[in-house]
Formats: sequence, structure tokens, C-alpha cells
Amino acid sequence: MISSLDGRVALVTGAAGEHGFGRAIARRLARAGADVVVTDLAPRGVRVVPTKPDGGWRGLADTAGEVGTEGRRALALTLDVRAAAQIDGVIATTLATLGRLDILVNNAAAPPGADRAPVTELSEDAWDIVLDTNLKGTYLCARAAAAAMLRQQRGGRIINMSSNCGKLGYPRMAAYCASKFGVIGFTQALAMELAPAGITVNAICPGPADTDRLDYLGRRPDGSFDPELRAAELATRARAIPLGRLATVEDVAELTAFLASDSAGYVTGQAINIAGGSVTH
Repeated sequence: MISSLDGRVALVTGAAGEHGFGRAIARRLARAGADVVVTDLAPRGVRVVPTKPDGGWRGLADTAGEVGTEGRRALALTLDVRAAAQIDGVIATTLATLGRLDILVNNAAAPPGADRAPVTELSEDAWDIVLDTNLKGTYLCARAAAAAMLRQQRGGRIINMSSNCGKLGYPRMAAYCASKFGVIGFTQALAMELAPAGITVNAICPGPADTDRLDYLGRRPDGSFDPELRAAELATRARAIPLGRLATVEDVAELTAFLASDSAGYVTGQAINIAGGSVTH
């Protein structure tokens, strides 16, 4: 059983996607009792397939509204995790408005794009976007949140989103794999630094999941979106997983809530797979 998060305040980055981990995590933390600050690069997030019908989803505003539906306080703030000054501003607003910060979930990530190429064709700009967002962004947010937690002297939880691509390298994904391997190393080092203060630091390593990030699988050559093509590609990936299905956002949100709670108070420095058996180390 996950212990209550009543009285805790969480910050979740990358939370504007309608079908993303960030939205599910924010809702689950709120259901456990936490007030939640949700952030993203833009109020509606960055769409992998901009032509996909949006169904009326309003991004951060709707995620924050769902936190409110759980009876918790919510803040929705735009944030570029590559910008230290913006992060400092979000932390300051969180502390001024909600009074504390207990949980950071580093979920923001660069959308797949020009980085999905062989290394010999991978541009420096594409490499930089992925590493700056996924790895540097994790470092900058964790640095600012850890400083606030240390000042509070109440412990805390930092949860970094890595990937199965942080455990195994895949072709045409060198930048993404490098960033997610780096997140695991950073997690281990920071966990050792913060352990004396009662702040745990862990990484979550999802396998393929049915989220907005995989919408690019439904992109036709003309740039339009084909939901049947996307569904077929997801089914192929699911068949390669021992448990026979992709991860869901709820799977990842549940593990996040556990790591954020007192129930996981003796767990730190770990990179936990949630990949249906497709990765076992």
C-alpha cells in the first residue's frame, strides 16, 4: 500500500500532454494527497504530430484542473527545463504559493524528431536538443529542488524519468540513449549526496508506452496522421514484450507515487524497470 502524501507538495515537469506520463503522475500524486505544480514548455505542450486532432484538450490547464478535481491545490506554470533562471522562478513561485516542495518528478523530455538518425547523419543541433532537455534539464531541476529541500530539512523525493533506452542501446537513438544512460548515472550520484539529508533519488525506466510520444509512428510520408498505422506499429511492439502489452501511463504513475511516498523511504539510487520483462537488468 502507498502511504498518504497529505501535506506534501509535488512538482511534475512535462505535464501538458493529453496521453503522457506527466498528466497521469500529477493525477495519481493528487489522489494520494499531494498538492501539485505542473509545468511544460508551452501550455499545451509540444505535439509530436501537430496535425493530429486535439479533441479539445487544453494542456496544462486541464491537468491542473484534474488535480483540483482530486481536492488538491494546483499550479500550472510554463517552464523550459533547459533554463536555470526559469527553474528558479518556478521553485520560488511554488514555495511562495504552496509553502514547501517535497517531491520533484523530472518527466520533461525532448520529443522524437531529427535525433532519430544514424550517428553518421545525426546533427549536432539534434544531439544538443535531446541532451540539453533530457539530461541537463534533469540536472538543473534536481539541483534547484534539492537546494530547496535541504533548506527545509524535511527530507524529500526526487524521481527522474529514464527509459529502457537507459539500460540498452538502440540503433538510430544514440542521442536519446546517451541522455537516458546519463540520467541513471546522475541519479546514482545524487542519491549518494543527498542520502544524509533523507532525500531519496530514484529513476524510472519505462519500456515502450502508449503515450503522445509515440504518435510519430502514425505519421504518413505526407505528414498527416494515420491512427490505424500507429495502432499497427504499437501492436508489433507489444508482441515483442514478454507480458504481451505496452506500458500504460497508469503503470508509471503508480510506481512514481510509491517512490514519492514514505513507503519507499529506504529505496534510493535505483533505476527501476517498468518494461513488461523486456529489460531485466
